[in-house]
Amino acid sequence: MIPLLDLRRQYETIAADIEARLIGVARSQRYVLGPETEQLERSLAAYLGTPHAIAVSSGTDALLMALMAFGIGPGDEVIVPTYSFFATAGVVARLHAVPVFVDVEPSTLTIDVAAVAGAITSRTKAIVPVHLYGQGAALDELVRLADDHGIPLIEDAAQALGARHRDGRR
Repeated sequence: MIPLLDLRRQYETIAADIEARLIGVARSQRYVLGPETEQLERSLAAYLGTPHAIAVSSGTDALLMALMAFGIGPGDEVIVPTYSFFATAGVVARLHAVPVFVDVEPSTLTIDVAAVAGAITSRTKAIVPVHLYGQGAALDELVRLADDHGIPLIEDAAQALGARHRDGRR
């Protein structure tokens, strides 16, 4: 069998540190909301230049929480790209909302702004661009479009956390 991904060489360079930290957490029994989580949130917020960061168990849970925070529910439409991990549309469906799939830019594989503009209806309650492979979607244009329509823009950055936008922001 040919493995999809082999991270052994990378792991071996950081194994001692990872294992020591895992043992420390196991001994403390603070698996949730412990000092490691607090440090991660502080470090991530500083790295991203945001006032806060909240660690959750997965990118799926992060998207679900964001959609719930905006009150997305049954019958609402949420624009998502056709090319993404299944969770992007899955969390929309989990809330009994309707994922509206739009095409992606061939050169970046991120959401196509013109396709988003053409998909907006009176039932559109959010736009979820997915930043991929360390590169961001066309955020300036998407922010402008979302603002013009009063629609929240919820960024899925699970695959490009910390990527810089055209103006240098993360």
